[in-house]
Amino acid sequence: MAKIGGMNFDINLGDLKVHVETATLDITDNSAVALTRGVPDGFVAGDVAASGEMELDTTNFNLLIEAAGRAGSFRKLDLFDVLFFAKTPTDEVRVEAFGCKLKISSLLNIDSKGGEKSKHKVPFEVGSPDFIHINGVPYLDATEIEGLS
Repeated sequence: MAKIGGMNFDINLGDLKVHVETATLDITDNSAVALTRGVPDGFVAGDVAASGEMELDTTNFNLLIEAAGRAGSFRKLDLFDVLFFAKTPTDEVRVEAFGCKLKISSLLNIDSKGGEKSKHKVPFEVGSPDFIHINGVPYLDATEIEGLS
């Protein structure tokens, strides 16, 4: 029975379909236990954030360079949605991150010995109130984003 692995994922950055060497997406949820006189007494909602990083080979990094060229610069790239999707005959996972802003952290990593492809690290932060959806289910409750655009 086939399980989902890294080779099953397709990644879309807005309208660009890219192959990643590695990718991460992390959520920070600062909800916490409420304490009354030092005793747990329910929970309080906290702030949330999400960020990730993609490692692209030069072929796929060049797709990003072309998009940045059309925008005028990397910093002028529009916010984009990232879709991570994988499917096997028995399992499916679809993770969407909305309103992402990317940066470049590792432009070059050259090893003169060779033996592996050149890779470029592209971190991103999630900036939309739509935040993250996992198999179509939003991470945030509708009441938390009410009134935000």
